[in-house]
Amino acid sequence: MDSSLCQAYKDEIQSLEEEIRLLTEKYEANQQESVSFSEEEILMSINSFQKEFQRQSGGHGFPSDLKAELESLETDLSFLMKFTGIQFTSHCKKTVEKTRNRTVQKHRLLGNCHSLSFELEFQLLEMQTKESVSTVITDLSITMESGGDSDVSKFVSRTEKHGSLLTFFRSLSSYAEWYEHRRCTFLHFKAKYPDIVALPDGLRGDYIILRNPKVSRFELMIVWKIHLDEEGRTTPVLDLLTKVPEQVLEQNRATVENAPAHFRSLLLLLGAETAIENLIKALDLEK
Repeated sequence: MDSSLCQAYKDEIQSLEEEIRLLTEKYEANQQESVSFSEEEILMSINSFQKEFQRQSGGHGFPSDLKAELESLETDLSFLMKFTGIQFTSHCKKTVEKTRNRTVQKHRLLGNCHSLSFELEFQLLEMQTKESVSTVITDLSITMESGGDSDVSKFVSRTEKHGSLLTFFRSLSSYAEWYEHRRCTFLHFKAKYPDIVALPDGLRGDYIILRNPKVSRFELMIVWKIHLDEEGRTTPVLDLLTKVPEQVLEQNRATVENAPAHFRSLLLLLGAETAIENLIKALDLEK
């Protein structure tokens, strides 16, 4: 082969290699940029894709099998959101390291579960071998509304330590459901008996006060805790505490002293809302 022709081939190969190197660097740089999509942006993208697809297909729309699959996915997503109460509102992803067998991405998730909001930050390490691909969550950080609940703080700390997102979301769904039930129950009684029911810590507190407007210093405190154990299991714990003036206690000692036990029995038989309603009626607080 002519030496000049051989050199021309070598120059062309070097030029192509340099172009590949530059394109690779540009791609990796783009991969490391933060990507954030809100729910509204996702819906806008779907609508835009649908319009573009219909335009390119001459207005014939999606093939029936693709449309059915999309509708099925939307139905599954809607069911999961209703079943768990979990809804993601924002997701940011950033690639911080990428090699042939190792990828590290940093994620940031924002969302809410019923009336509780949460924020997650973590790194996802993906290792690839010839046999399999494994992923590990590291540097998990959780910010969650807890209202000073020590059980929630301990649970969050344990979850961050073990990096278990599945445990977090499973427990969050159960806890937030009870939290929402408590909030709605307190709201119901505050609206129904505004002169009797007091919420010193608001709707996000874990207790309400029942007062007799005609008897000063007469108070019943209904405490409603939501216990989270080390395994993330949720258990509601309700009890009744009394604060009654001596003269009232002398006249209604049996009723007042038996009120906590009576309340706990009603809880087991009828549930929280009916138990509170019966307590108000039994002590004639509404009169």
